This record gives sequence, structure tokens and C-alpha cells, in this order.
Amino acid sequence: MKVLVVGGGGREHAIIKSLKKSPRVTEIFAAPGNGGIAADAVCTGIGAKDLPAIADFAKKEGIDFAVVAPDDPLVLGCVDLLEGEGIPCFGPNKAAAILEGSKVFSKDLMKKYKIPTAHYETFDDMQAALHYLETAPIPTVVKADGLALGKGVTIAETREQAVEAVRACMEDKVFGDSGSHIVIEEFLTGPEVSVLSFTDGKTVVPMISSMDHKRVGDGDTGPNTGGMGTVAPNPYYTEEMAQRCMKEIFLPTVEAMNAEGRPFKGCLYFGLMLTADGPKVIEYNCRFGDPETQVVLPLLESDLLTVMEATAKGILAETEVKFSHQHACCVVLASEGYPKQYETGFPITIPADLEAEVYVAGAKLDGEVLKTAGGRVLGVTALGESLQEAIDRAYAQAGKVTFANAYCRKDIGQRALQAGGTVK
Repeated sequence: MKVLVVGGGGREHAIIKSLKKSPRVTEIFAAPGNGGIAADAVCTGIGAKDLPAIADFAKKEGIDFAVVAPDDPLVLGCVDLLEGEGIPCFGPNKAAAILEGSKVFSKDLMKKYKIPTAHYETFDDMQAALHYLETAPIPTVVKADGLALGKGVTIAETREQAVEAVRACMEDKVFGDSGSHIVIEEFLTGPEVSVLSFTDGKTVVPMISSMDHKRVGDGDTGPNTGGMGTVAPNPYYTEEMAQRCMKEIFLPTVEAMNAEGRPFKGCLYFGLMLTADGPKVIEYNCRFGDPETQVVLPLLESDLLTVMEATAKGILAETEVKFSHQHACCVVLASEGYPKQYETGFPITIPADLEAEVYVAGAKLDGEVLKTAGGRVLGVTALGESLQEAIDRAYAQAGKVTFANAYCRKDIGQRALQAGGTVK
């Protein structure tokens, strides 16, 4: 089978490496791909948001199955376009992808169907939002409604920061039209858990839970990033909590989308906060997370293509989805200065005998030389029989990958090591 993966980051590299294990996959294409992905797939260079070019390429190349990985093309309707051309896809259609595409929609859905989440108010008028902030509990969270490259959320620890965040969204338009509508919501506390799940609109099969590390600095300091590393499984996510989330959040969300006439097929990502009042949804994503995918898929023992096809066909209940009992740790190597200003263009050296998986995100080929081309350059993932073993191996192997200006957090997984519980 010829498979097309839309996207060009570390998440897509992890998906491609997992798909390559399938004996039925004969060729993989990436749109656009990147310099590191080029070692595992044919990179087309077609932009992930260039939907007409993607559809045209898929038809001409005779693609048998497509995986649309990033949020933008999903929200724009890439799956609808490809399926309209007769090409089966993994990923939600445009109507279902609104679950991530609009935070106002997702919050209103949760309120309507009594899915636990933070208390909130929505605004499309800046003065009304500012008036609300005069008496709103602090800290509070300000979210741009639409997609904002993962940067549309501000945790405001003072009233002044909250006002600044609202003005940035609605007056300065730093996120474009995504900030025309905003959500102001209650600040929740507790351990965070990411749970990616396969769903065909009827059955929900959660993947191994994971813990992301969003802030750039050790000890969770500094600005938020796209993710500096992950571990799986997440020790805070116990078997009891998993059962509760399935009953109170996972199945009710899929049923709510069906009731709204927006059946969801693909990867549904639940960003959860385990509060003193129980698990609550912080956010939904309509696709695999990054860098959560880089620790979850290496633990998948089933054939990814088979699972994705079953999801697309609506027969997930008949398909075995099996995960390893091992642990995984991904350490992200970034360019010094990320997420603000940083330099790129430095050669990357990856030893051929590295005892870990390398998932390349921000890199390009200059002739035959792989060079840095982004803030988050790559992730190094290692497995272990214990979390400590996975962490030690990931750091040992990451230390063998070199490029000028390389930076990584030194404490990925330390919070997880401090937790107890029987993990799911």
C-alpha cells in the first residue's frame, strides 16, 4: 500500500516510523516532510495547508490511504477533500475537527452534555471581557477561540496579565481571527495527563497515557513551548482514574459529537487535569499530540496501519490494539533561545549506532547534510522496563546527538518519578 502522511514535524516522523513496521506498507510519502523524515519517506515538499495540491498529488500517485496529522489541515477539511476523491483517511472531517478548531464550541459542548471542565465565560466583545475580569477569580486562563500554533493560551497570575492577554487577542490581533472570540476560564490545579485515543465514532480505545513538559526551563520555569519532552505511561493516571475518565469524559464526548451530527473518527486527544473534584477536560485536540506521540507509538505493539484502517472503517471494536508494558521517555533537543529568538543552520550529528529512536522536527537537508531549521529540532526516545531506566537511557542517547546551540531540559520525567500508583 502507498500511504501519504500530511505534516512535517516530530509527530509525523513518529507516525511514519510506526507505519513503516507494517508489512503491507510499500511506500510512504510526506507532505511536506522534513530533512529527517526524508530518511524514512518520500518528502513531497507540498505544504500541509495546500489542500488542492495534496489531493492532486494523492490522485496522481495512486495513494491507498492517507493520515492527516496536524490540526490546520484537519480543521480546513483535508479529510473531506481526500475522501471525496475516494482516498480513505485517518482523521476527523471538518465538522468534527471543530472540537479543536473552536474552544468556544468545545466548552459549550461540555457544558451542554455535562462533561466535567473548568467554569468559563465566552466573549466576542473586548469591553465585556475586560468588565468581567474586574471581579473574576485570579489566577485565570485566557484562551483564543481558534488555532494559534499552540500559543493561544495565557495563564494569568495577576489581573493585569489577564487584561493584557485579552487585549493581545482582541485588540492587537496577535493570533489573527483566532482571537476574535475568547474563553476566560477557571484556573484548575492538579496533575496534568494527556490521553490520546483511537475512536471510530462508536468505540473509544485509549492509548498509553503520557505526561508532557511544556515550559522551556527545568523545574517548569519560563515560557510555554510546544513541548520539551514526555514520559509514558503517566503514573498519576491509575486504573481507577482510567475507568472514571472513560465513563465521565471519553464516551460522553464521542456520544455528544454524534448527537450534534458531527461523528468523530480518528485520534481524539484528551488533555486532562486531575483535580480534587475529579478529572476535568482542559482541552481537546483532534489529532495526535506532539511530543506525546513520540512516547506513545513506540509502545504500540499492534500494526498501526491496521488500527487506523479499522478506525476509518468503523470497525475498531473488532480490532486488537495492544501496547507494551514498558516505559518510554522522549527528550527534546531544541535550539538555544527557543521559544523566542534562536539561530538555525547548524549541522546535526546522529551516530549510526544510537540505541534510541530519533524523531526529527525542525531540520532540513543541505545537500546530504542535516541542519537545524527550527526551535524544536528533534526528540530522542528510549524505552525501559522502569520509568527510571527509560529516562536514563533517553538522556544517555540524547547526549550523543550533537549540534551547535543545542539545549534540552535536564529534568524530563522527574515529576513522574515522584508519583505513585498503578499506571494504565
